Amino acid sequence: MTHSIRAIAAALGAQAQGDLDLAVTRAAEPATAGPDDLALAMTPAYGPALQKGSARAAIVWPEADWQALGLQAAIIAPRARLAMARLTQMMDKTHEPTGISPQALVDPTAMVAVDASIGAFCVVGAGAVIGAGTWVADQVSIARGVVIGAGCQIHAGVRLQAGVRVGDRVILQPNVVIGGDGFSFVTAEPSNVEIARETLGEAPMTAPADPTWHRIHSLGGVVIGDDVEIGAGSTVDAGTIRATRVGPGTKVDNLVQIGHNVIVGAHCLLCAQAGVAGSTVIGDRVVVGGKAGIADNLKIGDDVVLGGGSVVLSHVPAGRVMMGYPATKMQLHIESYKALRRLPRILRDLAAR
Repeated sequence: MTHSIRAIAAALGAQAQGDLDLAVTRAAEPATAGPDDLALAMTPAYGPALQKGSARAAIVWPEADWQALGLQAAIIAPRARLAMARLTQMMDKTHEPTGISPQALVDPTAMVAVDASIGAFCVVGAGAVIGAGTWVADQVSIARGVVIGAGCQIHAGVRLQAGVRVGDRVILQPNVVIGGDGFSFVTAEPSNVEIARETLGEAPMTAPADPTWHRIHSLGGVVIGDDVEIGAGSTVDAGTIRATRVGPGTKVDNLVQIGHNVIVGAHCLLCAQAGVAGSTVIGDRVVVGGKAGIADNLKIGDDVVLGGGSVVLSHVPAGRVMMGYPATKMQLHIESYKALRRLPRILRDLAAR
């Protein structure tokens, strides 16, 4: 499929110069771009690479002398990554409608929009609803009563359990599991975990008379808001009685665990290998760095940023930047780290006196 420079600029909301009718077929890095490619040279660092390729058109930085770079047309991108987002969306044709595969098993009571697509070896349970324009890849299981909105992308191997509701324009990457039971167990008598928490570890840990862990079943389901994306291999556990919720516009990276009863606000970012324990409430626009962990039953305020590897063990007020284990204010963490680095020198100085 070809796109004119004029059409691409319109899709990007950007200014274009030169031969606006020039057509390109795909995006490419400047050094390897051919004459039918659109080179992505969005910062001055990519200028020399244009000389190595043979692109006739490129997306360039605002001050670029595109004619001196040998181009016939240029699109000006003041904000490079935003241009990249819009361009890749325009050129991604991976999820074209394919209809319902004859190898799919769709319960007759399921309601599937006429323009939805369902891939091979999918199972769609009784009473499930799949909205207009939603694309379901191969080997996806959609349990009874699941509701999926319009314009979603459900990639291969996704598992949607009973009680799950998915909003519009949601993207679930391969092997996401939504609505599995939460990790919630209880013993007949107080367990060592409960005793340790209540006594801050002062009481002795002993073997209980009955160590059996009794499962607390998850009946609350999961609600995923509009425009959410969840990365490959991530999981969102069902709530115990009320639903676990992920707010609209939130983006979840690969291998993230969201526990039962958790509420994640709108437009949050949860980066790879982050974990959120049960019943924690996360505000809007919160960023959780990679490998960060949040303990259970906490409240994280709006606009909080948690640095990578942080472990949050207490409530965090709105607008705070936190780092470390246990997580503290960023400046306090930096000062503590500096002090720790200075400690060997201080000890040597003391010993020399």
